[in-house]
Amino acid sequence: MTDEMEMTAAYHCAPALAGIKPSNLVSFCMERHPDLEKRLAEWNEGLAPSGICFEKLCRCKKRMLVLVYRKKKMEELLRDPKLSAELGKAGYPAGQDCEAVISHLKRRMKGREDFPHEIGIFLGYPLEDVYGFVQNQGKGYKLNGYWKVYSNEDRAKELFRRYTRCREAVCARMGMGMSIMRLFAVA
Repeated sequence: MTDEMEMTAAYHCAPALAGIKPSNLVSFCMERHPDLEKRLAEWNEGLAPSGICFEKLCRCKKRMLVLVYRKKKMEELLRDPKLSAELGKAGYPAGQDCEAVISHLKRRMKGREDFPHEIGIFLGYPLEDVYGFVQNQGKGYKLNGYWKVYSNEDRAKELFRRYTRCREAVCARMGMGMSIMRLFAVA
């Protein structure tokens, strides 16, 4: 049977695990998952051939925030000139590999009271929606789903449906006893 940690990762990160989204975030309760660091290392080792990475972004006493991403998808996203320029405005290194850029994100998250909203770029949110969220301080959105939508509602609705179908399919397989490693490792 699939354990709670795997189901949590699958539920929150199915689109990234399946490769239809560059990344997802998941927050784990450290009290419920004391062996999380060990499990992340196992997943990283076993899923490396698939290009799936589990990166600890930050940790406090009670929780750990993990970025789950597909390396190729993240590299494609970071090569986009518009997105790269936007990240450059926030001090991210230009022309670096995704590990260097994610390391910068981790540094930006440390010791901050506010959340670095450019993380929406890493998560594959439309740039107009990332701008809209920052400019409107999270208010006045047209649609609220996997993110707050300020621009193209129809495109967002279709993506939301796609992500939900993916989540349901992955979680159904997990519910039948399959593991993340079995579902997503390269044979």
